Amino acid sequence: MTASSYGKAFELWRAAAQDEWQRYAHHAFVQGLGDGSLPHEAFLHYLRQDYVFLIHFARAWALAAAKAETLEEMQAAAATVHALVHIEMPLHVEVCAKEGISRDELEATPERKENLAYTRYVLEAGYSGDFLDLMAALAPCVLGYGEIGLRLAAEGAAETPYRNWIDTYAGEEFQSACREVGALIDAALQRRLGSNWEDLPRWRQLCGRFRTATELEEGFWAMGLSPDA
Repeated sequence: MTASSYGKAFELWRAAAQDEWQRYAHHAFVQGLGDGSLPHEAFLHYLRQDYVFLIHFARAWALAAAKAETLEEMQAAAATVHALVHIEMPLHVEVCAKEGISRDELEATPERKENLAYTRYVLEAGYSGDFLDLMAALAPCVLGYGEIGLRLAAEGAAETPYRNWIDTYAGEEFQSACREVGALIDAALQRRLGSNWEDLPRWRQLCGRFRTATELEEGFWAMGLSPDA
């Protein structure tokens, strides 16, 4: 299995933002997860910020349900909100609790400016744009984590203390979700723009959305490396 399983739009978006994608997917934070060199303090800082991020990410997927044109799109968005709120966020609470960080402390995490910039960009894409704008802004996180998890797992990072993180995103449950999101995006493009959507000016606008979100993902990793900033 490779990230190419995530659909045509993702492959084209990633190619259009090749340099930005390389910096994001191969960031020093990511490499530190893979080889175990990432400082534990930086990982916990990242987890706390990621919990705040997921709150807004869930809101963005709820907005996608409101922007949906079909029952299938609405169901996919609603299922993602459920997974974020009932699975991924509780996992963050559990991991942080084991490190002595209570749920109240987690909920009170001050939002870093890099986090704020990214999450508000995604929400703004949905408020001012349509379902496709929102998907382009959401895709780098969902599909990027899938690609990163697959790569780190394939590199055999067995000794890293972050193996559970890697296994979560390389695992079949998350990979299945990535394939479903990729198929959702391809179908949404076909439905709204027709069969030649990649040749239209609208597609170039969506590529810009994806590129900006990828740059903001890179900034999120950089933030993770500076817990004392």
